[in-house]
Amino acid sequence: MSFQRVIKPLAAAALIVATLGGCVPILLGGAATGALVATDRRSVGAQTEDREIQVKAEANIANTLTDDAVHVNVTVFNRRVLLTGEVPDEKTKQRAMDIVKQINNVRGIVDEIAIAPKSSLGSRSNDAWITSKVKANLINTKEISANVFKVVTERGDVYLMGLVSEEEGRIGANVASRIDGVQKVIKLYEYVKPEEAQRLSTEAAKNPAPVQADDSNAATVTTTPIGNDTVTAKPLSSPAPISEGPVKPGPSTKTGN
Repeated sequence: MSFQRVIKPLAAAALIVATLGGCVPILLGGAATGALVATDRRSVGAQTEDREIQVKAEANIANTLTDDAVHVNVTVFNRRVLLTGEVPDEKTKQRAMDIVKQINNVRGIVDEIAIAPKSSLGSRSNDAWITSKVKANLINTKEISANVFKVVTERGDVYLMGLVSEEEGRIGANVASRIDGVQKVIKLYEYVKPEEAQRLSTEAAKNPAPVQADDSNAATVTTTPIGNDTVTAKPLSSPAPISEGPVKPGPSTKTGN
């Protein structure tokens, strides 16, 4: 039995436990993910607000959608909410989005919930393993800072979020696309100019500034990524396809408590 076959399920299981248990630092390539928060380009205030939105969304969904067939994951970055997982029907899927729309300060929703059977523990373990490999490879890529990327994997599809320059986003997506088991890479970035990216990193490392909520931006929903492209550079191995997935503009949605 190879070392990788032994360590892979153990590492994946550890990642799942850590995810369920909260913000426990996970060692990846010699670095703890808990330390990455120090240079997150979001301010401490923005990170706190994102966490509050995530906790409230998870609790409201869990308390409302009690069907055992429902499995919805919530990820928040800069008040944009990514919903992934599986639900039994379109009505349940719409209900999950409606729940999130009612949360204050949500400015966008990316709907990636599948109408499908609930994923197995094996599938989630594999997703956790892919996420750990993507993070490790981002850390080992000198041209970018892994700290600025948020990585989510669902059924082999990798979602990348972050405040990044276009070049950083391209490099990060290319890195993720070459990981074994990745089916597709979806870029959900918010792009900033290179000089702005550098300024945000410098400020985050020194003295993070508080964030100011912008209630004028109502939550909108996108169900499909916008545009499609593939990696054109000669790959180290066969890359997974990469697509852009920004939030589409939509009709104003009134938010509440």
